[in-house]
Amino acid sequence: MDKEDISTKIAIFQRKEIRRVIHENEWWFSVVDIVAVLTGSLDPGAYWRKLKQRLREEGSEVVTFCHGLKLEASDGKKYETDCANTEGIFRIIQSIPSPKAEPFKRWLARVGYERVQEIEDPELATKRTRALYKAKSYSNTWIEKRMRGIEVREILTDEWKKRNVKEGREYSILTAEISQATFGMTPSQYQKFKGLKRENLRDHMNDLELIFAMLGEASTTEIAKNKDAQGFPENKAAARAGGSVAGSARKDLEKKSGRKVSTRKNYLSESEDKKRLR
Repeated sequence: MDKEDISTKIAIFQRKEIRRVIHENEWWFSVVDIVAVLTGSLDPGAYWRKLKQRLREEGSEVVTFCHGLKLEASDGKKYETDCANTEGIFRIIQSIPSPKAEPFKRWLARVGYERVQEIEDPELATKRTRALYKAKSYSNTWIEKRMRGIEVREILTDEWKKRNVKEGREYSILTAEISQATFGMTPSQYQKFKGLKRENLRDHMNDLELIFAMLGEASTTEIAKNKDAQGFPENKAAARAGGSVAGSARKDLEKKSGRKVSTRKNYLSESEDKKRLR
């Protein structure tokens, strides 16, 4: 992930994930994800392409409400995706016959209002993130580490921005460098290792994995600042060095404890196990 903060999140409607991103100070939602929720189509991308073509032929202005914004896909990389703000989504919904349209409109209005509240009081976003993890049955100690990890990540990406690293591809490469040096796996490899698809990797890390991920990123920030790394090549070297600090600590712990830090277990599989037990 380029920048793991409250500006990029997955929203949940009736247990279905809808990717969203803050653009021009408001939420913009993935149109394809909304099409999937409303239609149940096995190929929502194809459904949206056909609908978009029909709307263009009819001279509808709906398509003009869409912008291509970068969202994370199932492979962990970010791709330009058709997105629309609340007003645009309302217009698109009118073109899709679905019994879920009305409850979705109510959900969308509430989500949009939450964003207004968060602009007025930024602490609300953090509180809602905590509440979301709590609702998913994460422990308080895990939530504290996760929230701290988000803060550490924000500090790092802010530092990259100051040091002329470009958001998007360069952030992804630097993140992969840290992960590779820390865990011996890039984020996409780590997702496969844990059997994840589009799920957020860090939401499925255990306490130790989160700690070492934080150590790698915090070390990278410190090295970049102390060496005054400028531009992509110098920050790439700093990312590799920062990750190696965490990687050395991980290997030392594994040697002394006799147990690997990286595990295939994840919150997804653990929650399924709990359901079976119930």
